[in-house]
Amino acid sequence: MTPSTTPRSLTADDLRAGLASGTPPRLLDVRSPAEFEAAHIPGSHNVPLDVLREHREELAEHLDADVVLVCRSGQRAGQAERALAEAGLPGLAVLSGGITAWERAGAPVDRGRERWDMERQVRLVAGSLVLIGALGSFAVPGMQLLSAFVGGGLAFAAVSNTCAMGVLLSRMPWNRTPSFDPRRAVARLADRSR
Repeated sequence: MTPSTTPRSLTADDLRAGLASGTPPRLLDVRSPAEFEAAHIPGSHNVPLDVLREHREELAEHLDADVVLVCRSGQRAGQAERALAEAGLPGLAVLSGGITAWERAGAPVDRGRERWDMERQVRLVAGSLVLIGALGSFAVPGMQLLSAFVGGGLAFAAVSNTCAMGVLLSRMPWNRTPSFDPRRAVARLADRSR
């Protein structure tokens, strides 16, 4: 089956109306466990994008088309939609603007321990590496290549709409929560299938 090129998009108001209906959609938040713990839509399930990609066939067996994918801005949710479409579950909706738009609309959010979102972490690491490369080149010839490498990686991330640095950072200990178990998350979704 060919995956869709543009995911179906829902606004925060559309999602609020859907959640208030008699048949609310299931919410699948694809951010890191730490981002999810910091703030998420009540009733949503957390399956980080890397876990979703790894278990997409299994998830596609247990989910139906009445799922809305959520992330910070809509980018990772769009990637999750494409991954699930490749596994045979096309037509899932993506929350346009992600949790950021949801919060701006004044919609309810469950809050936990505050943590930096992935985009902010990527900006910190990339900026620090560029600065180290630029300043370090005064003392160590060739160190500016580090800055060029990071700049090339950021350009590739923009063109490909992927972020290797974000994937690596999502696996760091501070972005994991002790209670997150990928297999249990997938099993929980399978048990709640409609």
